[in-house]
Amino acid sequence: MSDWDFLHDMHHEGYSPEQIADAAACGYNPWEGGTDYWAGETDYEDDEEFSASCLQVNPELTMIFEGLVDNARSYHALTGRYLQIWGELGELYAEINYDIKRHKPHTRCSDGKLGNDFVEIKTISPEKDGEQVQVKRAGNFNRLLVIKITEQFEFEGRMIKRKGLSKGEGVYARVSWSNIPPTKDEPQA
Repeated sequence: MSDWDFLHDMHHEGYSPEQIADAAACGYNPWEGGTDYWAGETDYEDDEEFSASCLQVNPELTMIFEGLVDNARSYHALTGRYLQIWGELGELYAEINYDIKRHKPHTRCSDGKLGNDFVEIKTISPEKDGEQVQVKRAGNFNRLLVIKITEQFEFEGRMIKRKGLSKGEGVYARVSWSNIPPTKDEPQA
């Protein structure tokens, strides 16, 4: 069985061409075996924000995340240097706190999916000058989730729909942390 046979299986199981194209873009069937609480009656698609109370968190992943944060904090306390793992910490935080199903490593479309939306995740580290991120306009995402990590290793996330990004001709769209409204019920780690 090849790595792409699942696309044929999806066709035979009645998935739409758009769903099959999305699966081909991220390298797996995002509708298979995942959480399905978004599939029912929900106002998520129309809601700019969502409640973190419906998340199903993998406790083992949470322990690994907390261990990484503790190690990064201890390393900084000992050496005065930061471990350069900001992007991974931001994505793990998003996976745990927003129930984003991340794509396989090195997938070139977006970082993961939340319901039917492709999500790009950007992290602002305490070393970063300014509180601005940039994202490729050509990227395949519906939402941008920005995770901010403070010098005290506190995490906060804010999400914005793609249509809320600035219009322009350049390769990158830039967005400032202060221009993204706080996400309702944002859990603090």
